[in-house]
This record gives sequence, structure tokens and C-alpha cells, in this order.
Amino acid sequence: MLTFAEGKRYNSFTGFFKRVYGERLQKVVIDAGFTCPNRDGTVGRGGCTYCDNAAFHPTYSSPKKPIHTQIDEGIEFHKVRYRNAVNYLAYFQSFSNTYAPLPELKRLYLDALSHPSVAGIVIGTRPDCIDEEKLSWLASLKEGREMPGWHRTIGGREYDAPIVILEYGIESCYDRTLARINRGHDFACARNAVGMSAAFGIDTGAHFILGLPGEDRQMMLDEAAMINSLPLRSVKFHQLQIVKGTRMEKEYASCPEDFTEFSLDGYIDFFADMLELLRPDLYIERFVGEVPPRFVDRTPWGLIRNVELLRLLDRRLEERDTWQGRNVQISDSERRNTK
Repeated sequence: MLTFAEGKRYNSFTGFFKRVYGERLQKVVIDAGFTCPNRDGTVGRGGCTYCDNAAFHPTYSSPKKPIHTQIDEGIEFHKVRYRNAVNYLAYFQSFSNTYAPLPELKRLYLDALSHPSVAGIVIGTRPDCIDEEKLSWLASLKEGREMPGWHRTIGGREYDAPIVILEYGIESCYDRTLARINRGHDFACARNAVGMSAAFGIDTGAHFILGLPGEDRQMMLDEAAMINSLPLRSVKFHQLQIVKGTRMEKEYASCPEDFTEFSLDGYIDFFADMLELLRPDLYIERFVGEVPPRFVDRTPWGLIRNVELLRLLDRRLEERDTWQGRNVQISDSERRNTK
């Protein structure tokens, strides 16, 4: 069996910052007022069929508030749970956070990084909202050339450049699915964006949804090989949740047979199967999502919280005596990156 940090049977992203930077770095969500090209008519209208940003939007985050106010309120929000957190990551989450001219992006990112408790930025975006000019500037930001005099102490060490992470919403590796959910880009676009980001030396993550219409269990498992082929640092998975008022709610009502639904035990087993197929050097940032109950018509798994879901996954991996990458041939460098 491969040996992962903290006794896990998979490469957990939870402890990534502790291992690399010596302390926990908590994300603070920022809404900077962006939109998406599949909302404003550039490539489409109405946005993704499953999307309601309010369903995963913390109350402290609003584009009506200055960025520093959102950060201050986010820190207060998280201090209830993470009392020992010292440094934070400004998480530009809502909509597509590179969908603006570079001068506007610079203003927003540098404003967040000027907050004394912010050690870096995480930028959530779409693969069709990035280009070499933006990536080149982000690389120079990461390398310390854009904020002379910027300085933070993280985990007892001194840093003169901020942490910079890009997180792409890819959602599916299948073009048919991407068209059906109104993404407005194909998988080749995602592959190109991730490849460019890695070439500029930027840590890159990706987000995928499991259970999108038209995809059966085997199709989802087959995505693992396509994900493995991308130069990603981390991956984030959510099970599909049907949010009230979305176009997908209407689609589900009219053709539920097109959707693969999981019981709680079934999803835990399914994700254990997925882990066996994923490269062991990929950090697993999340494997489930939580939508507040008021946004959905039903909660088939009850009101179980993420921490208990993590315990269930750990237990199931132990029961099956399996681990991330079990069915993947790995190199020596990938083996080292699991520790």
C-alpha cells in the first residue's frame, strides 16, 4: 500500500498547506462582482444549467462590500471554527474570476493581497477565461516581482511572494455533457488552459461534478484517466445536487432516467473506486459538496456534514484495504509526492 500523509489512504488536500507551509491556511471567499461568458451573451445566456451561485455563497461575501471588508468578515466567520488560523487565502470564487481585462484583475488581486492577514489568492475561473498575458502576470506575482516589499511569516518561515493558485471549473471531460449543461467550452479548451497554467509554473486545481445528466457510473470512472492526463496539482469533486429554480431542476423533473443517483453508501463506494483510478500525487481537495437545505427540494442523504462524510470514506477505504492510485501505474516521483 502507498503511504500518504497523516495516515490517510488518499492524498488529502486538507493537510497540504500544513505540510508545505507549516500551518493551516483557511480560504476566505470573495465576491468581486464578476460574471461569466455563458451568462452575458459572449458564448451563451443563462449560465450553467445546474448553477445558482447563492447556493454556495457565504453570507459575508457580497460585491457591494469592499474586498477588505469581505476578508475581515470572513476571518471573523471562520475564527469560530478555526481559532488557531493566522494567515488566510483570498478565494475569488463567485462566477469567473479572470473574466476581465488584466488591469482590472491586477487591481482586485493586489487589493486582496494587501490585507495583512492574506498570504495568497485562489482564483476560481473557467478555462475559456484565461490567456498567456494573464498567466504571465500571475507567474510574476507568484515569483515576487509584482509587489515589492510584500512580506508574510507563514509557519515560522519568511515569504516575499504570495501563494497563487488557479482553480478551473471543468465539470466534465465529455463534450456532449458540457454542451448539455451550457458550459460554452469543450474539454480541449480545459486541457489547453491547464497545460498553459502548468507551463507558467502556477499551481492548478480543477473542479468536477459527478452525476451530470447522460453520464453513467462507468463513464464517470473513465474520466479518471482523462483527469490523470492533465498537469493538475489538485482536484475537487462534488456530487450533483439539484438546486431549486435552475434549468436542471426542470430537466430532472422531465427525464429523471438520464441522471445517475447515488445513495450515501453507494456514493462512498463509488468514490473509493474513483480514488483507485486517480494518480496518487493528485491532492483531493473535496469529494462531496454541501448545499444549504433551503436550496434543494430534498436531502436524500439527510443533513450529514462534510466531516462525517470524510470519516465514512476513511472507514470504507480501510474496510476494502484500498487506496488512491491502487490501480494506476506510478513513477518514483509521484510516489514521493504522496508523503
